[in-house]
Amino acid sequence: MRKSISLAGRAKGPDPLSPIACIVQRAPQRLWHNCAVLILVRHGRTAANKARLLQGRLDQDLDEVGREQAVAVAKLVRSMGPVDAVIASPLKRAQQTAKAFELPVESDERFLELSYGELEGVKLTDVPAELWKNWQEDLHYAPKGGESLAALDVRVRNACNELVELAQHKNIVVVSHVSPMKSAVAWALGVDIGISWNCHLDQAAVCRIAFRGGVPILQTFNETAR
Repeated sequence: MRKSISLAGRAKGPDPLSPIACIVQRAPQRLWHNCAVLILVRHGRTAANKARLLQGRLDQDLDEVGREQAVAVAKLVRSMGPVDAVIASPLKRAQQTAKAFELPVESDERFLELSYGELEGVKLTDVPAELWKNWQEDLHYAPKGGESLAALDVRVRNACNELVELAQHKNIVVVSHVSPMKSAVAWALGVDIGISWNCHLDQAAVCRIAFRGGVPILQTFNETAR
């Protein structure tokens, strides 16, 4: 049976020492349906994505398709309204996607991809069935040298909680990876990260989260520019 983890409480505001607190304050501008939005963006394609490898912390550049996807997703988001700030995982593929928004980029390690440890660089089809079963049934399972979904979920929820106050008044883009994005979606829905196995995110996909009285509301999932 899958081991569940408790949901983190809602934070009142950002840690003054966190990257989120360093975002320059601007007059609030509103996106979509007259509300400010937290916009989650998955990075564009890399060679590892194309080869269907477990990428994790492998620090690869976007490939040609990925660079086109970055431009397209930034255009998609901006077509709906202005963006006030951009936060991104420090990995190259996220940073390069974030730069397409043509704004200063704040790095936040809490939005890093899941570490697959010794499985990084392994083809998805070469991962033993027993390991997939372990991942799906136990949120605390981690491959050798890697990270569990439960551990990832804690750091992503902490980052999301810090963004609540800011994202109620400003349109914030967070460029990240598939697992942190699914964690953030689970946070918005009030469920655990176990839903990761029941949803799919394309490369350069967008998920939008609005807020009502400080409570996150998932508005869209897996929007793409194509």
